[in-house]
Amino acid sequence: MASALGAFLAAAPAHADTDTTTSTAAILRRLEFIKIDDLNFGTMYAGTTAGTVTLAPNGTRTKTGGVTLHGTSHKVAEFAGWGTYNQRVSVSLGSNSIFITGPGPAMRVRTFVIGSTPTAVLTTNPQVFRIASTNGLFQFPVGATLEVAANQPAGTYTGNWNITLNYQ
Repeated sequence: MASALGAFLAAAPAHADTDTTTSTAAILRRLEFIKIDDLNFGTMYAGTTAGTVTLAPNGTRTKTGGVTLHGTSHKVAEFAGWGTYNQRVSVSLGSNSIFITGPGPAMRVRTFVIGSTPTAVLTTNPQVFRIASTNGLFQFPVGATLEVAANQPAGTYTGNWNITLNYQ
């Protein structure tokens, strides 16, 4: 009996698969700030009417118009820095809106919102914040609104935006 089972197991083809993933680590230096995560509006379907997708700094994703949201792959942009307790920092954008491009017409990203207390809309005009943590380490999320055209073609759309932080 044991030899028959051994022959049966040996006859079954083996299947193995390998995939690659990424591991990262971020090391901060005093009076620097770094990007931890990119802004990702996630997966959606364009309808026959235009709409928007808003990603709030707390990670909540909402939509208007003909857009249908799908999945949970969305993420706010996340940044971290290191200054000193009660130090002032100013934060500004390189542009108040950007365009992300892909296989169809470019889509506009606007109304970038920082997850401060209270939240605030970021613009090209620097806004001043204070570092509240006693060790000077801080982290902040940024969300925004994406404008999706009616019948926007399927595909991946990407674009770059600049954020500037100045320690004062």
